[in-house]
Parts: sequence; structure tokens; C-alpha cells
Amino acid sequence: MDHFDTILIGTGQATGTLVPALLEMGKRIVVIERERVGGTCLNFGCTPTKTLVASARVAHVVRRAPEFGISAEAAAVDFARVMERQNEIRNAGTASFEAYLRKETEFVRGDAAFVDAHTVRVGDRDYRAHTIYIHAGARASVPDVPGIDTVPFLDNKSILDLDELPEHLVILGGSYIALEFGQVFRRLGSRVTVLQRGPRIMSREDEDIATAAHQVLVDEGIEIICGTTVRGVAGASAGIAVTLEAHGETRIASGSHLLVAAGRVPNSDTLNLTAAGVETDSRGFIKVNEYLQTTVPHIYAIGDVNGLGAFTHTSVHDGQIVLGNLRGETWKTTDRIPVYGMFLDPPLGRVGMNEREARASGRNVLVATRPMQRIARAREKDETQGLIKLFADADTREILGASILGVGGDEIINMIALWMSTGRPYTDLQRVVLVHPTVAELIPWILSDLKPLDTG
Repeated sequence: MDHFDTILIGTGQATGTLVPALLEMGKRIVVIERERVGGTCLNFGCTPTKTLVASARVAHVVRRAPEFGISAEAAAVDFARVMERQNEIRNAGTASFEAYLRKETEFVRGDAAFVDAHTVRVGDRDYRAHTIYIHAGARASVPDVPGIDTVPFLDNKSILDLDELPEHLVILGGSYIALEFGQVFRRLGSRVTVLQRGPRIMSREDEDIATAAHQVLVDEGIEIICGTTVRGVAGASAGIAVTLEAHGETRIASGSHLLVAAGRVPNSDTLNLTAAGVETDSRGFIKVNEYLQTTVPHIYAIGDVNGLGAFTHTSVHDGQIVLGNLRGETWKTTDRIPVYGMFLDPPLGRVGMNEREARASGRNVLVATRPMQRIARAREKDETQGLIKLFADADTREILGASILGVGGDEIINMIALWMSTGRPYTDLQRVVLVHPTVAELIPWILSDLKPLDTG
């Protein structure tokens, strides 16, 4: 048996946060990884997908060139080169990170399983440590649909290995992964049909935000069918056929490829957590306290596997929380303000409360909205789809939350998140001089439009 100070199971972005600092503390570390180094973000999430989003946007802009007075031939998509580019970028990051871990830690390739609260087994070898960090991530959920196991469906991993552009991509799901891939492949030239179980896409967002995003996608030629119940999936001469019910009718959605993007499940089921006394919730997410300790205090769960956030930035922040407390500071998950982006084009940036949460807060809530078509910078760029929506507390004058669906929304939301973290009143933000002409400069002016949220 090998003895270490620290065992890290998984190599997502919190690992990159923890390892350099733990090495500076003199810790002897073993890092265990069963797949590609770098976790979801580097391999199957942010890095490759945003690379694809960029390629798809170029194709979209070229097609729109005449609107700007530019003569350009129709965009010809070289799908092989598009996929080669995203592989070049993600593979370089993976190789660099793995080389670092192999040099600085005891790097082990394989499946990890607990033997007891201090011991982890990989293959026929045991590793023992004083502290263990579970950073095992999550994977695509496969819905319980008759016939799903009989067709070669895609998920967020396998879709990145395509070597030909789908003629018609059918997508199960109507949230972030589904819609980002849907827009990408539509812009690259595929027909796209989105099948959403709920009454609308983007169920965690306000209805007006979701409706605006829905219109963006429909305007680009994506078929979206909401309120669907999938009854079965089968192979067909053209690829796949999905039998569904929607609005009281039964119909068939046929396509060349099927993408399943109907949620995520944690990679906790193969770790033999009961041997260590680590508990999970009903969905398999590992239970943690505000310091990310599991039910066994020297074992921590960080990143997607703890269910506290399915984003790279929350994973990185989990690592910061661990390190802050190791250094004698007080860092807690309960202190962070939820913030995220959805990388449609135009993107959505979201921080703090949405309207449903604001109504349920019991506060004296103010709201202000402005459509992007009323913002000069958006008109100049001819990117006027979407809107900005802000919430504030009438009594404390704190900003409570914001949703920005529109050009620059993914960047501007960081400014609002930063302001919210200071606790300063929005009236102070209205005194700040911001660069013109930008979209962000309108935030203080939009705050001047705040009015009581209708409670009817």
C-alpha cells in the first residue's frame, strides 16, 4: 500500500486549482483519472463546444454579410476542418495538463473505488491518504425511453467525434447543452429538431427570457416542439425515428442522428462510497456541508459530483473554498452568488435571482427591463435580439439579480456579479462612468427605470 497526504479522484478544473497550492504546502499527492485529463470542461464542455460556437458564428455572419453592405459568397462549411480545429484546441489542453500532473504528482490511470475511509483502490493497488477529494464529475443522463438502447444515439461526448455533418439532428432536451448544440449544427448546415418535454425551453429562466431565446432559434430555422412525451425510439432507413405525443397528437420525428441532452447524473455510482461512509442524496449527488466536507469530514466532494453547480467556475470556486479554509480563512459555498452563462448567440448571462425567486423572496422587489433593440450598440452591430432584465430591493437598494440575453450578455453579467458581491447599493453604480458606445454602459440607466414588481 502506498501512503500519501492527499488523494484526488478526477482531474476537472478544481484539480487544477488545488494541485499547485497543495504542492506548495509540501503535500504528497496521488491523482487518479479514468478518462481524459481535464474533466468535462476541457474535453467535452466549454473548450470544444465554445470552439464550435465560434466556427458556427463565422458561418452565420458570412451569410449575413449583405445586410452590412458587404459582398461575400455563401459560406461553405468544411465540417472536417471545423471538427479538427476543436480537437486541436482541446487535445493540446489535455496533453499539457496530463504532462504537468505526471511530473508533479503520482498520476494513476484507472477506476477508483473506496476500500475504507482512508483507502482507495485502483486495479490491484491500494492508495492511502489523510485527506481525499472526490472530483469525479457527471455524465449525460439516458432517459427511460423504449428503444433508446437499440439506436446509436449521441451525447455531449460522442457528438464531438462526428466525422460527417448530420443531415437532420433530432435532440431530446431543451436546455443548455441541447440548445447550444442545436444552434451550432443548424448554422453549420444541419436540419435541427428539438423535442422538449416541458411547456417551454430553458425552464429555469424567466418566461420572457425563454420566449426571446425560442424566437432566436426558430428564426434561424430550428424546429422546436414543446410539451412532448417520447413514446419510443427506433432505427429507420434514414437513421432514427422518434415516436412522440404533443398537444394531443402522435407524430414521428425522423432524422439522421439523435442527440440525447436530457440532464446529467453524477459519477458517484462506481466509487463504492458506502465503504468509506460517504452519503449521497436520492439522485446520487454526494452530500456536503458549506465547506464541501462529506459525511466523513476528511473526505471532500468538489465540482459537479456534489450537485451544487454544474459549471466550471463553481468547480474552480470549490477548489478555492478548500484552499481558503486550509489557509485559515473562512470560505463557504453559501457565500457565493450564483452566476452562469448560456452560450447561444446571442448569449445569456444570469446572476442572482430570477423573477420567480424574487417573488418568493418576500422582499420589496423592483424590476427594470429593456429590449436590446433599444440599445444603440446592439443596433449598430445589427444584433438586436434579446433583452436585459434587472431586479433590486427597494428597501436596501441591493441588486438582487439580472438576466441579459443579448450581445455581450455573457461578459456584462460579470460586472453585475462583481457589484453584487460588494453589497453596495445600485444607486452607487449609477454614479459610475462607463465606456461609450457599449451595451454595458446602459446598465446604470436601466436601473433608473426600476419600478415595483407586479405581485398580481
